[in-house]
Amino acid sequence: MMYKFFQTHEFDCSHTATGGDKMDPAFLHKLDELRERCDFPFKITSGYRDITHPVESKKQKGGTHTQGIAADIAVSNGAERMKIVKEALALGFTGIGTARTFVHVDMRTTTPVMWTYG
Repeated sequence: MMYKFFQTHEFDCSHTATGGDKMDPAFLHKLDELRERCDFPFKITSGYRDITHPVESKKQKGGTHTQGIAADIAVSNGAERMKIVKEALALGFTGIGTARTFVHVDMRTTTPVMWTYG
């Protein structure tokens, strides 16, 4: 499948060789739209994570990354962080987490949430 700003290998699990084919195409299309609205390059630091990934293995059921409906986007300043959050909310992303170096976005089907990483 073709996306304007991404190639599926950018979402490959860094822990296993499972590949990016487990990403949800609808999520990737929405992420492509987010990138277009933000108008600056996105570096994906985490996309799909296999359930055996060290971060996911600590969770009881695995998180949105294991479902292929989440991505972490590197940021280098507060203006980028703010733009991603603003546009992600406008596009209907339902999970948004902010950290000093990245913003997590996802399309969870449970109650929408926003959080910060400590």
